[in-house]
Amino acid sequence: MQRALPFLSNFQTRRGAPLRTWALLAAGLMTAPLLAVALKVLTPGTGDTWAHLLDTVLPDYIRTTLWLCLGVGLGVTALGVGAAWLVTRHDFPGRSTFEWALLLPLAMPAYVMAYAYTDLLQYVGPVQSWLREAFGWRRADYWFPDVRSLGGAIVMFSLVLYPYVYMLARTAFLERGAGMIEAGRVLGLSPLQAFWRLSLPLARPAIAGGVALALMETLADYGTVSYFAVQTFTTGIYRAWFSLGDRTAAAQLAMVLLAFVVVVLVLERVSRGGSRFHDSSLRRSSSTRVRLPALRGLLATLACLMPLVAGFLLPAGVMLHMAMTEVESPLTPRFFTLAGNSMLVAGSTALLATGLALLIAYAARLHPGGAMRWAHRVAGLGYALPGSVIAVGVLIPVTLLDHGLAAVLRDSFGWQVGLLLTGSIAALVYACVVRYLTAALQAVDSGLARITPRMEQAARMLGHTPTQTLRRVHLPLLRGSALTAALLVFIDVMKELPATLVMRPFNFDTLATQAYTLASDERLAEASAPALAIVVAGLLPMLVLSRQILKTVEAAR
Repeated sequence: MQRALPFLSNFQTRRGAPLRTWALLAAGLMTAPLLAVALKVLTPGTGDTWAHLLDTVLPDYIRTTLWLCLGVGLGVTALGVGAAWLVTRHDFPGRSTFEWALLLPLAMPAYVMAYAYTDLLQYVGPVQSWLREAFGWRRADYWFPDVRSLGGAIVMFSLVLYPYVYMLARTAFLERGAGMIEAGRVLGLSPLQAFWRLSLPLARPAIAGGVALALMETLADYGTVSYFAVQTFTTGIYRAWFSLGDRTAAAQLAMVLLAFVVVVLVLERVSRGGSRFHDSSLRRSSSTRVRLPALRGLLATLACLMPLVAGFLLPAGVMLHMAMTEVESPLTPRFFTLAGNSMLVAGSTALLATGLALLIAYAARLHPGGAMRWAHRVAGLGYALPGSVIAVGVLIPVTLLDHGLAAVLRDSFGWQVGLLLTGSIAALVYACVVRYLTAALQAVDSGLARITPRMEQAARMLGHTPTQTLRRVHLPLLRGSALTAALLVFIDVMKELPATLVMRPFNFDTLATQAYTLASDERLAEASAPALAIVVAGLLPMLVLSRQILKTVEAAR
Protein backbone atom coordinates (compact mmCIF):
# COMPACT_ATOMS: atom_id res chain seq x y z
CA MET A 1 0.00 0.00 0.00
CA GLN A 2 2.74 2.45 0.85
CA ARG A 3 4.50 1.70 -2.45
CA ALA A 4 1.28 2.39 -4.30
CA LEU A 5 0.88 5.85 -2.78
CA PRO A 6 3.38 7.67 -5.09
CA PHE A 7 1.58 6.13 -8.08
CA LEU A 8 -1.75 7.27 -6.66
CA SER A 9 -0.36 10.76 -6.14
CA ASN A 10 0.87 10.97 -9.74
CA PHE A 11 -2.45 9.55 -10.95
CA GLN A 12 -4.27 12.15 -8.89
CA THR A 13 -2.15 14.95 -10.36
CA ARG A 14 -2.74 13.85 -13.96
CA ARG A 15 -6.44 13.10 -13.67
CA GLY A 16 -7.15 16.11 -11.43
CA ALA A 17 -5.65 18.64 -13.86
CA PRO A 18 -9.04 19.74 -15.30
CA LEU A 19 -10.35 20.43 -11.80
CA ARG A 20 -7.27 22.51 -11.03
CA THR A 21 -7.68 24.47 -14.27
CA TRP A 22 -11.32 25.27 -13.56
CA ALA A 23 -10.50 26.15 -9.96
CA LEU A 24 -7.76 28.57 -11.06
CA LEU A 25 -10.15 30.19 -13.52
CA ALA A 26 -12.78 30.56 -10.78
CA ALA A 27 -10.24 32.11 -8.41
CA GLY A 28 -9.19 34.50 -11.18
CA LEU A 29 -12.80 35.63 -11.63
CA MET A 30 -13.04 36.26 -7.91
CA THR A 31 -9.96 38.51 -7.91
CA ALA A 32 -10.79 40.36 -11.14
CA PRO A 33 -12.79 43.14 -9.40
CA LEU A 34 -9.88 43.99 -7.10
CA LEU A 35 -7.46 44.12 -10.03
CA ALA A 36 -9.93 46.26 -11.97
CA VAL A 37 -10.10 48.80 -9.14
CA ALA A 38 -6.30 48.88 -8.87
CA LEU A 39 -5.89 49.43 -12.64
CA LYS A 40 -8.63 52.07 -12.75
CA VAL A 41 -6.76 54.11 -10.17
CA LEU A 42 -3.87 54.40 -12.65
CA THR A 43 -6.14 55.84 -15.36
CA PRO A 44 -5.12 59.44 -16.12
CA GLY A 45 -7.43 62.40 -16.53
CA THR A 46 -9.15 62.64 -13.12
CA GLY A 47 -6.76 64.88 -11.26
CA ASP A 48 -9.34 67.65 -10.84
CA THR A 49 -11.89 65.45 -9.12
CA TRP A 50 -9.30 63.81 -6.89
CA ALA A 51 -7.79 67.17 -6.01
CA HIS A 52 -11.25 68.45 -5.16
CA LEU A 53 -11.90 65.44 -2.91
CA LEU A 54 -8.48 65.81 -1.30
CA ASP A 55 -9.08 69.47 -0.49
CA THR A 56 -12.66 69.12 0.74
CA VAL A 57 -14.02 65.81 2.01
CA LEU A 58 -11.15 63.31 2.08
CA PRO A 59 -9.73 64.52 5.44
CA ASP A 60 -13.24 64.19 6.93
CA TYR A 61 -13.59 60.69 5.51
CA ILE A 62 -10.30 59.64 7.09
CA ARG A 63 -11.04 61.27 10.44
CA THR A 64 -14.59 59.93 10.68
CA THR A 65 -13.60 56.42 9.62
CA LEU A 66 -10.82 56.31 12.21
CA TRP A 67 -13.12 57.46 15.02
CA LEU A 68 -15.79 55.01 13.88
CA CYS A 69 -13.36 52.09 13.90
CA LEU A 70 -11.94 53.09 17.28
CA GLY A 71 -15.37 53.42 18.89
CA VAL A 72 -16.73 50.19 17.41
CA GLY A 73 -13.57 48.31 18.34
CA LEU A 74 -13.85 49.36 21.97
CA GLY A 75 -17.60 48.75 22.04
CA VAL A 76 -17.59 45.22 20.62
CA THR A 77 -14.62 44.28 22.82
CA ALA A 78 -16.31 45.43 26.01
CA LEU A 79 -19.67 43.82 25.20
CA GLY A 80 -18.36 40.62 23.64
CA VAL A 81 -15.58 39.83 26.11
CA GLY A 82 -17.66 40.81 29.13
CA ALA A 83 -20.61 38.63 28.10
CA ALA A 84 -18.34 35.69 27.20
CA TRP A 85 -16.54 35.89 30.55
CA LEU A 86 -19.80 35.93 32.49
CA VAL A 87 -21.45 32.96 30.77
CA THR A 88 -18.34 30.74 30.73
CA ARG A 89 -16.93 31.37 34.23
CA HIS A 90 -20.03 32.03 36.34
CA ASP A 91 -23.40 30.54 37.22
CA PHE A 92 -26.30 32.97 37.54
CA PRO A 93 -30.01 33.05 36.67
CA GLY A 94 -30.59 32.73 32.92
CA ARG A 95 -26.99 31.85 32.07
CA SER A 96 -27.89 28.83 29.89
CA THR A 97 -30.33 30.95 27.88
CA PHE A 98 -27.93 33.84 27.45
CA GLU A 99 -25.26 31.44 26.23
CA TRP A 100 -27.06 31.14 22.86
CA ALA A 101 -29.42 34.15 22.94
CA LEU A 102 -26.53 36.63 22.98
CA LEU A 103 -25.94 35.69 19.32
CA LEU A 104 -29.34 37.01 18.19
CA PRO A 105 -28.26 40.63 17.51
CA LEU A 106 -26.18 39.28 14.64
CA ALA A 107 -29.46 38.63 12.80
CA MET A 108 -30.29 42.35 12.96
CA PRO A 109 -28.74 44.38 10.10
CA ALA A 110 -27.20 47.59 11.41
CA TYR A 111 -29.28 49.77 9.09
CA VAL A 112 -32.50 48.13 10.34
CA MET A 113 -31.49 48.91 13.92
CA ALA A 114 -30.73 52.48 12.85
CA TYR A 115 -34.28 52.85 11.50
CA ALA A 116 -35.79 51.42 14.69
CA TYR A 117 -33.83 53.62 17.08
CA THR A 118 -34.45 56.71 14.97
CA ASP A 119 -38.20 56.14 15.23
CA LEU A 120 -37.86 55.48 18.96
CA LEU A 121 -35.55 58.37 19.92
CA GLN A 122 -36.32 61.18 17.47
CA TYR A 123 -38.02 64.38 18.63
CA VAL A 124 -41.52 63.17 17.74
CA GLY A 125 -40.76 59.62 18.89
CA PRO A 126 -42.30 57.97 21.95
CA VAL A 127 -39.34 58.53 24.30
CA GLN A 128 -39.01 62.30 23.89
CA SER A 129 -42.78 62.72 23.63
CA TRP A 130 -43.20 60.94 26.96
CA LEU A 131 -40.48 63.11 28.57
CA ARG A 132 -42.20 66.30 27.46
CA GLU A 133 -45.60 65.11 28.65
CA ALA A 134 -44.28 63.81 31.98
CA PHE A 135 -42.25 66.89 32.93
CA GLY A 136 -44.01 69.61 30.94
CA TRP A 137 -40.86 70.38 28.97
CA ARG A 138 -40.59 72.20 25.72
CA ARG A 139 -37.96 71.75 23.05
CA ALA A 140 -35.59 74.34 24.54
CA ASP A 141 -35.97 73.00 28.10
CA TYR A 142 -33.90 69.84 27.76
CA TRP A 143 -31.05 68.25 25.86
CA PHE A 144 -31.35 64.83 24.24
CA PRO A 145 -28.55 63.03 22.38
CA ASP A 146 -28.95 62.89 18.62
CA VAL A 147 -29.06 59.25 17.53
CA ARG A 148 -28.30 60.21 13.92
CA SER A 149 -24.67 61.05 14.58
CA LEU A 150 -21.25 59.45 14.69
CA GLY A 151 -21.82 58.42 18.30
CA GLY A 152 -25.17 56.87 17.36
CA ALA A 153 -23.52 54.92 14.54
CA ILE A 154 -20.87 53.60 16.94
CA VAL A 155 -23.58 52.38 19.32
CA MET A 156 -25.55 50.74 16.49
CA PHE A 157 -22.53 48.87 15.15
CA SER A 158 -21.37 47.84 18.63
CA LEU A 159 -24.77 46.35 19.50
CA VAL A 160 -25.06 44.49 16.21
CA LEU A 161 -21.48 43.23 15.81
CA TYR A 162 -20.40 42.31 19.35
CA PRO A 163 -21.51 38.65 18.76
CA TYR A 164 -18.42 38.20 16.55
CA VAL A 165 -16.21 38.85 19.57
CA TYR A 166 -18.56 36.99 21.90
CA MET A 167 -18.49 33.78 19.84
CA LEU A 168 -14.72 33.62 19.53
CA ALA A 169 -13.97 34.80 23.07
CA ARG A 170 -16.51 32.41 24.53
CA THR A 171 -14.91 29.48 22.70
CA ALA A 172 -11.46 30.56 23.91
CA PHE A 173 -12.60 30.90 27.52
CA LEU A 174 -14.40 27.56 27.35
CA GLU A 175 -11.55 25.56 25.86
CA ARG A 176 -8.44 27.12 27.37
CA GLY A 177 -6.97 27.86 30.72
CA ALA A 178 -9.25 26.09 33.20
CA GLY A 179 -6.34 24.43 34.98
CA MET A 180 -4.24 27.59 34.87
CA ILE A 181 -7.04 29.63 36.42
CA GLU A 182 -7.45 27.13 39.22
CA ALA A 183 -3.70 27.25 39.82
CA GLY A 184 -3.84 31.03 39.86
CA ARG A 185 -6.65 30.99 42.40
CA VAL A 186 -4.61 28.63 44.58
CA LEU A 187 -1.70 31.08 44.38
CA GLY A 188 -3.93 33.85 45.68
CA LEU A 189 -5.19 35.59 42.56
CA SER A 190 -8.65 37.12 42.80
CA PRO A 191 -11.17 36.30 40.03
CA LEU A 192 -10.52 39.69 38.43
CA GLN A 193 -6.75 39.21 38.58
CA ALA A 194 -7.10 35.72 37.09
CA PHE A 195 -9.13 37.24 34.25
CA TRP A 196 -6.60 39.98 33.45
CA ARG A 197 -3.43 37.93 33.91
CA LEU A 198 -4.49 34.48 32.65
CA SER A 199 -7.77 34.23 30.73
CA LEU A 200 -7.43 37.44 28.71
CA PRO A 201 -3.92 36.69 27.37
CA LEU A 202 -5.02 33.18 26.42
CA ALA A 203 -8.04 34.53 24.52
CA ARG A 204 -6.29 37.52 22.94
CA PRO A 205 -5.90 35.99 19.44
CA ALA A 206 -9.57 35.01 19.36
CA ILE A 207 -10.64 38.45 20.59
CA ALA A 208 -8.47 40.17 18.00
CA GLY A 209 -10.01 38.03 15.26
CA GLY A 210 -13.53 38.91 16.38
CA VAL A 211 -12.73 42.63 16.51
CA ALA A 212 -11.22 42.44 13.02
CA LEU A 213 -14.41 40.86 11.66
CA ALA A 214 -16.53 43.53 13.33
CA LEU A 215 -14.38 46.33 11.93
CA MET A 216 -14.49 44.90 8.41
CA GLU A 217 -18.28 44.80 8.63
CA THR A 218 -18.25 48.39 9.88
CA LEU A 219 -16.09 49.56 6.99
CA ALA A 220 -18.35 47.70 4.54
CA ASP A 221 -21.60 49.27 5.80
CA TYR A 222 -23.44 51.84 3.74
CA GLY A 223 -27.03 51.89 5.00
CA THR A 224 -26.33 53.01 8.57
CA VAL A 225 -23.70 55.65 7.86
CA SER A 226 -25.70 57.04 4.94
CA TYR A 227 -28.92 57.23 6.96
CA PHE A 228 -27.11 58.86 9.88
CA ALA A 229 -25.28 61.26 7.50
CA VAL A 230 -21.89 60.05 8.74
CA GLN A 231 -19.25 60.80 6.11
CA THR A 232 -17.18 57.67 5.56
CA PHE A 233 -15.39 56.19 2.57
CA THR A 234 -18.38 54.02 1.68
CA THR A 235 -20.69 57.02 1.31
CA GLY A 236 -17.92 58.87 -0.54
CA ILE A 237 -17.56 56.06 -3.08
CA TYR A 238 -21.28 56.06 -3.75
CA ARG A 239 -21.34 59.84 -4.09
CA ALA A 240 -18.32 59.97 -6.40
CA TRP A 241 -19.83 57.32 -8.66
CA PHE A 242 -23.39 58.60 -8.92
CA SER A 243 -23.27 62.30 -7.98
CA LEU A 244 -19.95 63.28 -9.58
CA GLY A 245 -20.08 60.61 -12.29
CA ASP A 246 -16.37 59.90 -11.87
CA ARG A 247 -15.60 56.20 -11.77
CA THR A 248 -11.88 56.71 -11.38
CA ALA A 249 -12.39 58.92 -8.32
CA ALA A 250 -14.68 56.24 -6.91
CA ALA A 251 -11.98 53.65 -7.57
CA GLN A 252 -9.38 55.80 -5.85
CA LEU A 253 -11.59 56.15 -2.79
CA ALA A 254 -12.18 52.41 -2.92
CA MET A 255 -8.45 51.76 -2.82
CA VAL A 256 -8.05 54.03 0.20
CA LEU A 257 -10.88 52.14 1.91
CA LEU A 258 -9.20 48.89 0.98
CA ALA A 259 -6.04 50.21 2.65
CA PHE A 260 -8.07 50.64 5.85
CA VAL A 261 -9.18 47.01 5.60
CA VAL A 262 -5.58 45.88 5.09
CA VAL A 263 -4.50 47.89 8.13
CA VAL A 264 -7.20 46.19 10.21
CA LEU A 265 -6.02 42.76 9.09
CA VAL A 266 -2.36 43.62 9.73
CA LEU A 267 -3.13 44.98 13.18
CA GLU A 268 -5.06 41.80 13.99
CA ARG A 269 -2.00 39.76 12.99
CA VAL A 270 0.49 42.02 14.77
CA SER A 271 -1.61 42.05 17.94
CA ARG A 272 -0.80 38.39 18.37
CA GLY A 273 2.89 39.20 18.30
CA GLY A 274 5.29 36.40 18.94
CA SER A 275 3.55 35.32 22.10
CA ARG A 276 2.35 31.75 22.37
CA PHE A 277 0.02 30.52 25.08
CA HIS A 278 -0.58 26.82 25.62
CA ASP A 279 -2.90 25.04 27.98
CA SER A 280 -1.85 21.50 28.71
CA SER A 281 -4.77 20.85 31.03
CA LEU A 282 -7.52 18.53 29.85
CA ARG A 283 -10.01 19.87 32.33
CA ARG A 284 -12.93 21.89 31.00
CA SER A 285 -14.16 25.27 32.16
CA SER A 286 -17.26 23.83 33.83
CA SER A 287 -15.03 22.84 36.75
CA THR A 288 -14.10 26.46 37.40
CA ARG A 289 -17.56 28.03 36.98
CA VAL A 290 -18.37 30.04 40.09
CA ARG A 291 -21.88 30.31 41.46
CA LEU A 292 -22.58 34.00 42.07
CA PRO A 293 -24.49 35.13 45.17
CA ALA A 294 -27.97 36.62 44.76
CA LEU A 295 -27.05 40.28 44.21
CA ARG A 296 -24.08 39.61 41.96
CA GLY A 297 -26.09 37.03 40.06
CA LEU A 298 -28.80 39.61 39.44
CA LEU A 299 -26.22 42.11 38.19
CA ALA A 300 -24.74 39.47 35.87
CA THR A 301 -28.21 38.71 34.52
CA LEU A 302 -28.82 42.40 33.86
CA ALA A 303 -25.40 42.79 32.23
CA CYS A 304 -26.19 40.00 29.76
CA LEU A 305 -29.77 41.12 29.28
CA MET A 306 -28.89 44.70 28.31
CA PRO A 307 -27.06 43.97 25.01
CA LEU A 308 -29.68 41.36 24.10
CA VAL A 309 -32.55 43.79 24.66
CA ALA A 310 -30.81 46.78 23.10
CA GLY A 311 -29.35 44.81 20.20
CA PHE A 312 -32.30 42.61 19.24
CA LEU A 313 -35.50 42.57 21.30
CA LEU A 314 -36.13 46.32 21.43
CA PRO A 315 -35.44 47.17 17.75
CA ALA A 316 -37.31 44.06 16.58
CA GLY A 317 -40.25 45.06 18.79
CA VAL A 318 -40.21 48.61 17.40
CA MET A 319 -40.22 47.38 13.80
CA LEU A 320 -42.98 44.86 14.58
CA HIS A 321 -45.09 47.57 16.24
CA MET A 322 -44.68 49.90 13.26
CA ALA A 323 -45.61 47.13 10.84
CA MET A 324 -48.73 46.18 12.84
CA THR A 325 -49.94 49.76 13.24
CA GLU A 326 -49.78 50.52 9.52
CA VAL A 327 -53.18 51.45 8.12
CA GLU A 328 -52.64 49.31 5.04
CA SER A 329 -51.53 45.72 5.24
CA PRO A 330 -47.78 45.41 4.56
CA LEU A 331 -48.35 42.09 2.75
CA THR A 332 -49.05 43.71 -0.61
CA PRO A 333 -48.18 42.33 -4.06
CA ARG A 334 -45.24 44.76 -4.05
CA PHE A 335 -43.91 43.18 -0.85
CA PHE A 336 -44.02 39.69 -2.33
CA THR A 337 -42.30 40.96 -5.48
CA LEU A 338 -39.50 42.39 -3.33
CA ALA A 339 -39.24 39.14 -1.38
CA GLY A 340 -39.09 37.20 -4.64
CA ASN A 341 -36.33 39.45 -5.99
CA SER A 342 -34.34 39.04 -2.78
CA MET A 343 -34.74 35.27 -2.84
CA LEU A 344 -33.78 35.14 -6.52
CA VAL A 345 -30.51 36.99 -5.96
CA ALA A 346 -29.75 35.28 -2.64
CA GLY A 347 -30.63 31.81 -3.92
CA SER A 348 -28.60 32.16 -7.13
CA THR A 349 -25.63 33.50 -5.20
CA ALA A 350 -25.85 30.72 -2.61
CA LEU A 351 -25.87 27.99 -5.28
CA LEU A 352 -22.99 29.51 -7.26
CA ALA A 353 -20.89 30.29 -4.20
CA THR A 354 -21.35 26.80 -2.78
CA GLY A 355 -20.48 25.18 -6.11
CA LEU A 356 -17.37 27.32 -6.54
CA ALA A 357 -16.35 26.66 -2.94
CA LEU A 358 -16.58 22.91 -3.52
CA LEU A 359 -14.54 23.24 -6.72
CA ILE A 360 -11.79 25.42 -5.24
CA ALA A 361 -11.57 23.60 -1.89
CA TYR A 362 -11.44 20.16 -3.49
CA ALA A 363 -8.85 21.25 -6.07
CA ALA A 364 -6.75 22.70 -3.24
CA ARG A 365 -7.05 19.35 -1.44
CA LEU A 366 -5.84 17.49 -4.53
CA HIS A 367 -3.03 20.00 -5.20
CA PRO A 368 -2.10 21.44 -1.78
CA GLY A 369 0.96 23.37 -2.97
CA GLY A 370 1.94 26.00 -5.47
CA ALA A 371 -0.65 27.89 -7.46
CA MET A 372 -3.71 26.27 -5.88
CA ARG A 373 -2.65 27.32 -2.38
CA TRP A 374 -2.53 30.95 -3.49
CA ALA A 375 -5.71 30.59 -5.56
CA HIS A 376 -7.53 29.29 -2.50
CA ARG A 377 -6.32 32.27 -0.47
CA VAL A 378 -7.11 35.01 -2.99
CA ALA A 379 -10.53 33.54 -3.79
CA GLY A 380 -11.50 34.25 -0.18
CA LEU A 381 -10.42 37.88 -0.19
CA GLY A 382 -13.89 39.11 -1.08
CA TYR A 383 -15.20 39.08 2.47
CA ALA A 384 -12.49 41.55 3.48
CA LEU A 385 -13.65 43.92 0.71
CA PRO A 386 -16.60 46.25 1.31
CA GLY A 387 -19.54 45.75 -1.01
CA SER A 388 -19.04 49.20 -2.50
CA VAL A 389 -15.44 48.33 -3.49
CA ILE A 390 -16.57 45.07 -5.10
CA ALA A 391 -19.38 46.86 -6.93
CA VAL A 392 -16.92 49.36 -8.40
CA GLY A 393 -14.54 46.55 -9.31
CA VAL A 394 -17.27 44.51 -11.02
CA LEU A 395 -18.78 47.40 -12.96
CA ILE A 396 -15.46 48.40 -14.52
CA PRO A 397 -14.69 45.13 -16.41
CA VAL A 398 -18.36 44.33 -17.03
CA THR A 399 -18.90 47.72 -18.67
CA LEU A 400 -15.81 47.27 -20.84
CA LEU A 401 -17.02 43.80 -21.84
CA ASP A 402 -20.46 45.19 -22.65
CA HIS A 403 -19.03 47.90 -24.93
CA GLY A 404 -16.83 45.33 -26.64
CA LEU A 405 -19.76 42.97 -27.28
CA ALA A 406 -21.90 45.82 -28.56
CA ALA A 407 -19.14 46.88 -30.99
CA VAL A 408 -18.68 43.31 -32.28
CA LEU A 409 -22.41 42.79 -32.80
CA ARG A 410 -22.76 46.17 -34.50
CA ASP A 411 -19.80 45.68 -36.84
CA SER A 412 -20.47 42.01 -37.63
CA PHE A 413 -24.26 41.82 -37.82
CA GLY A 414 -25.43 45.43 -37.81
CA TRP A 415 -27.26 44.89 -34.54
CA GLN A 416 -27.73 47.89 -32.30
CA VAL A 417 -27.80 46.54 -28.77
CA GLY A 418 -27.47 48.29 -25.45
CA LEU A 419 -25.60 47.13 -22.39
CA LEU A 420 -26.27 43.42 -21.98
CA LEU A 421 -24.50 42.68 -18.68
CA THR A 422 -24.16 46.03 -16.91
CA GLY A 423 -27.14 46.58 -14.66
CA SER A 424 -28.25 42.96 -14.97
CA ILE A 425 -29.07 40.36 -12.35
CA ALA A 426 -26.07 38.34 -13.55
CA ALA A 427 -23.67 41.18 -12.71
CA LEU A 428 -25.31 41.64 -9.30
CA VAL A 429 -25.02 37.91 -8.53
CA TYR A 430 -21.38 37.98 -9.64
CA ALA A 431 -20.64 40.82 -7.21
CA CYS A 432 -22.38 38.97 -4.37
CA VAL A 433 -20.48 35.75 -5.11
CA VAL A 434 -17.19 37.66 -4.95
CA ARG A 435 -18.26 39.23 -1.66
CA TYR A 436 -19.48 36.11 0.15
CA LEU A 437 -17.53 33.19 -1.32
CA THR A 438 -15.38 33.18 1.82
CA ALA A 439 -18.31 32.06 4.00
CA ALA A 440 -18.93 29.09 1.71
CA LEU A 441 -15.22 28.25 1.52
CA GLN A 442 -14.85 28.14 5.28
CA ALA A 443 -17.81 25.79 5.68
CA VAL A 444 -16.63 23.47 2.89
CA ASP A 445 -13.01 23.49 4.12
CA SER A 446 -14.11 22.46 7.59
CA GLY A 447 -16.17 19.63 6.10
CA LEU A 448 -13.33 18.39 3.91
CA ALA A 449 -10.94 18.45 6.87
CA ARG A 450 -13.11 15.85 8.60
CA ILE A 451 -12.85 13.39 5.67
CA THR A 452 -9.84 11.11 5.93
CA PRO A 453 -7.58 10.92 2.84
CA ARG A 454 -7.79 7.12 3.05
CA MET A 455 -11.25 7.28 1.49
CA GLU A 456 -9.82 9.06 -1.55
CA GLN A 457 -7.02 6.52 -1.81
CA ALA A 458 -9.52 3.67 -1.70
CA ALA A 459 -11.68 5.30 -4.38
CA ARG A 460 -8.71 5.81 -6.70
CA MET A 461 -7.55 2.21 -6.25
CA LEU A 462 -11.03 1.19 -7.42
CA GLY A 463 -10.52 3.23 -10.59
CA HIS A 464 -12.44 6.39 -9.80
CA THR A 465 -11.21 9.69 -11.22
CA PRO A 466 -10.96 12.71 -8.89
CA THR A 467 -14.23 14.04 -10.34
CA GLN A 468 -15.97 10.73 -9.72
CA THR A 469 -14.50 10.61 -6.22
CA LEU A 470 -15.87 14.07 -5.52
CA ARG A 471 -19.31 13.13 -6.81
CA ARG A 472 -19.62 9.68 -5.25
CA VAL A 473 -17.59 9.96 -2.05
CA HIS A 474 -17.14 13.55 -0.95
CA LEU A 475 -20.44 15.18 -1.91
CA PRO A 476 -22.57 12.75 0.15
CA LEU A 477 -20.29 13.33 3.13
CA LEU A 478 -20.26 17.10 2.54
CA ARG A 479 -24.02 17.45 2.31
CA GLY A 480 -24.30 19.08 5.73
CA SER A 481 -21.34 21.42 5.19
CA ALA A 482 -22.62 22.43 1.75
CA LEU A 483 -26.06 23.14 3.16
CA THR A 484 -24.53 25.28 5.90
CA ALA A 485 -22.46 27.16 3.34
CA ALA A 486 -25.48 27.83 1.13
CA LEU A 487 -27.53 28.94 4.13
CA LEU A 488 -24.91 31.39 5.38
CA VAL A 489 -24.41 32.92 1.94
CA PHE A 490 -28.18 33.14 1.37
CA ILE A 491 -28.75 35.12 4.56
CA ASP A 492 -25.75 37.39 3.99
CA VAL A 493 -27.01 38.31 0.52
CA MET A 494 -30.52 38.95 1.86
CA LYS A 495 -28.99 41.71 4.02
CA GLU A 496 -26.55 43.05 1.41
CA LEU A 497 -27.16 46.73 0.62
CA PRO A 498 -24.21 48.69 -0.91
CA ALA A 499 -23.43 46.27 -3.74
CA THR A 500 -27.13 45.85 -4.50
CA LEU A 501 -27.72 49.60 -4.65
CA VAL A 502 -24.91 50.01 -7.19
CA MET A 503 -25.38 46.84 -9.25
CA ARG A 504 -29.15 46.25 -9.35
CA PRO A 505 -31.01 46.38 -12.67
CA PHE A 506 -33.31 49.27 -13.45
CA ASN A 507 -36.60 49.08 -11.53
CA PHE A 508 -35.34 46.03 -9.61
CA ASP A 509 -35.63 46.36 -5.85
CA THR A 510 -34.99 43.94 -3.01
CA LEU A 511 -36.16 43.98 0.58
CA ALA A 512 -32.90 45.68 1.61
CA THR A 513 -33.00 48.43 -1.05
CA GLN A 514 -36.71 49.07 -0.44
CA ALA A 515 -36.21 49.40 3.30
CA TYR A 516 -33.31 51.80 2.72
CA THR A 517 -35.21 53.90 0.16
CA LEU A 518 -38.32 54.24 2.33
CA ALA A 519 -36.28 55.04 5.44
CA SER A 520 -34.28 57.66 3.52
CA ASP A 521 -37.61 59.32 2.65
CA GLU A 522 -38.50 59.27 6.38
CA ARG A 523 -41.24 56.68 5.73
CA LEU A 524 -40.12 54.47 8.59
CA ALA A 525 -43.49 52.81 9.12
CA GLU A 526 -43.57 51.64 5.51
CA ALA A 527 -39.95 50.50 5.76
CA SER A 528 -40.74 48.32 8.76
CA ALA A 529 -42.21 45.38 6.81
CA PRO A 530 -39.23 44.72 4.48
CA ALA A 531 -36.80 45.42 7.34
CA LEU A 532 -38.59 42.97 9.61
CA ALA A 533 -38.60 40.35 6.85
CA ILE A 534 -34.80 40.62 6.62
CA VAL A 535 -34.51 40.14 10.39
CA VAL A 536 -36.76 37.08 10.32
CA ALA A 537 -34.67 35.58 7.51
CA GLY A 538 -31.51 36.25 9.53
CA LEU A 539 -32.84 34.27 12.49
CA LEU A 540 -32.38 30.94 10.72
CA PRO A 541 -28.56 30.87 10.72
CA MET A 542 -28.60 32.26 14.24
CA LEU A 543 -30.65 29.27 15.34
CA VAL A 544 -28.12 27.01 13.62
CA LEU A 545 -25.27 28.75 15.44
CA SER A 546 -27.19 28.53 18.71
CA ARG A 547 -27.55 24.80 18.22
CA GLN A 548 -23.80 24.53 17.73
CA ILE A 549 -23.29 26.56 20.92
CA LEU A 550 -25.45 24.14 22.88
CA LYS A 551 -23.56 21.18 21.45
CA THR A 552 -20.22 22.62 22.52
CA VAL A 553 -21.62 23.34 25.98
CA GLU A 554 -22.74 19.74 26.36
CA ALA A 555 -19.35 18.52 25.11
CA ALA A 556 -17.60 20.75 27.65
CA ARG A 557 -19.55 19.18 30.46
